[in-house]
Amino acid sequence: MSGARAGPTAPVRGDAPLVLGIETSCDETGVGLVRGGVLLADTLASSVDEHARYGGVIPEIAARAHLEAMVPTVERALSQAGLRHCDVDAIAVTAGPGLAGALLVGVAAAKAYAFALGVPLYGVHHLAAHVAVDTLEHGALPSPSMALLVSGGHSSLLLVPDLATGAVIQLGATVDDAAGEAYDKVARLLGMPFPGGPPIDRAARDGSPTIAFPRAKAGDGTFDFSFSGLKTAVARWVEARNRVGEPVPVADVAASFQEAVVDVLTAKSVAACRSHGVDTLVIGGGVAANSRLRSLAAARCEAAGITLRVPRPGLCTDNGAMVAALGSLQAAAGVTPSPLDISATSILPF
Repeated sequence: MSGARAGPTAPVRGDAPLVLGIETSCDETGVGLVRGGVLLADTLASSVDEHARYGGVIPEIAARAHLEAMVPTVERALSQAGLRHCDVDAIAVTAGPGLAGALLVGVAAAKAYAFALGVPLYGVHHLAAHVAVDTLEHGALPSPSMALLVSGGHSSLLLVPDLATGAVIQLGATVDDAAGEAYDKVARLLGMPFPGGPPIDRAARDGSPTIAFPRAKAGDGTFDFSFSGLKTAVARWVEARNRVGEPVPVADVAASFQEAVVDVLTAKSVAACRSHGVDTLVIGGGVAANSRLRSLAAARCEAAGITLRVPRPGLCTDNGAMVAALGSLQAAAGVTPSPLDISATSILPF
């Protein structure tokens, strides 16, 4: 960028840099502290309850909540790790993609901390950070690896030759509703609370996936996804039952809908691994906490000779640890820091 003022480039202190990561892409203010692949603190302030009555995230409410939560959440992270501001060697922040107003709060805060502390600033990609968080539990990623990222806003298949340097190739993505968005909409249809992933997962355990809901783009030869038609098919099925006065078997609908989602996600992930000669699959994003996705992915990866890596559920949803993890990898690899006038970008390519 012409006229950009570069952030501090002085060498970081210690054997490994202590990176403070800030995540504000949606409705959760996350702050993490990572040093040398070790997670020292992970604090979160969520505004999900403020959005629940609307059945989805309201960007203006999310942005205001980030403003209120930012400083207290940073202070809690430092206290949790027994550290001070002056111990921080670098700041990492989600620069995109995400909600524009929410991202702006995080990026502005990161700039302020980086400038005040005289440390480098790393603006990172939200999806790449979801992949990086797995290294906190399972160590360095083999090169190359495949990543399936599924959340309320994203359903993507990524080929990852080198995460630290940003060598990430998007092989496929959702063409309409993301998987998590479909979960939220079907949950509302079934009278379940927002966000819809956990209640549908729980209900599905008592149901049977006997309803033949569609698997869009399942055999189209691409690595793209589509869940809008599935959501509509569930709505039409429920409407048909209501019209004739028959009860809706909520558990069976939940199980059948969920099976249609995870069937396509896992089948395309295994196909992508085979197509590119990759033997490691990482699953991340909020939907990665889903029990059926984890179990079906494990079974299909084992059958295909693919190593499956999935972070614990608490690290799958948006958090500061994932941003700090990616920032830590970049700092250790000697990646050039971002300029202090870096922009927040709601649609950020790799």
